Amino acid sequence: MKRMILVLWDIDRTLLYTGDIDRRVYKETFTSVVGHPPTALPARGTGVTMPLAVRELLRANQVPEQDVETFAARIVDELPERLADHRELLVNDGVIMPGAVDALAAVQQAEHLIPTVVTGNLRGSAETKLSELGLIGYLDTTIGGYASDDPHRPALVRIAQDRAVAKHGGPFNRDNTVIVGDSLEDVRTGLEGGARVIAVASGTTTEQQLRAAGAQHVLADLTATTTLLCLIDQDQAL
Repeated sequence: MKRMILVLWDIDRTLLYTGDIDRRVYKETFTSVVGHPPTALPARGTGVTMPLAVRELLRANQVPEQDVETFAARIVDELPERLADHRELLVNDGVIMPGAVDALAAVQQAEHLIPTVVTGNLRGSAETKLSELGLIGYLDTTIGGYASDDPHRPALVRIAQDRAVAKHGGPFNRDNTVIVGDSLEDVRTGLEGGARVIAVASGTTTEQQLRAAGAQHVLADLTATTTLLCLIDQDQAL
C-alpha cells in the first residue's frame, strides 16, 4: 500500500482565476470601513495572505498607523461576506485554470492522496470561490490551512498537517506533504513550512523565477495530469 500524501492546493491562479473581483471587493470593503475609496490597491498575483494584503492596502492609502490594526480587523471580518455578495459575478467571470478539473479529479481518485488547500484566502472567501466555480467537491476543505488561521503563510502547512493527522492519522511532514501553487509565496510556504513544492507557472511568476526560488519541480500548467501525479508521488530524497 502506498504511503499517504497530503496535497495542498493553492487556489488563485493555480486552480481558478477571478480577475478583478478580489480587487473590487477590497475597494468596496475599504470604502465601507475607512469612509473613502482607496487610490491604490494590492499588487496582483503575489500570494500574500489577505490579512497582510489588507495592512499593505491601508498603509499604501496613508491611513494613520494608529488606525491600521483596527481598520484591518474590520476589513478582514467583512471580506468573505462581501465576496459572497458577488456570487453571480464569480460564476460569470471566474475562470477555471487549464487542466485544473482533471488534475483535481485525478488526485481525489488516488486512494493514497489527501487533497485540500493552503491559501492566502480567508476560509470563507476560499470556500465561496471553490463552490461557485464547481471545484469544492474535489477537496477536503475541513483540513485546509487558511489566512484566517494565521496571516503567516508558512504556518498554514503545519495547521493543515495537524488537521490531516487528526482526521487520517499520520504523521505528515515534508516527505509526504506537497504544495501545488503558482507564486513565490507558495514556494516560500513549502520551503519554510515543511512541504515539497510543485510550482505551476500559470500566474504572474515565470518558470525561471519559481525554480530560482527553490521549487523542486515546475510545470507550465496543470494539463499534464500524469506528470503531476508522478511528481506528487516522487520521494523527496530522489
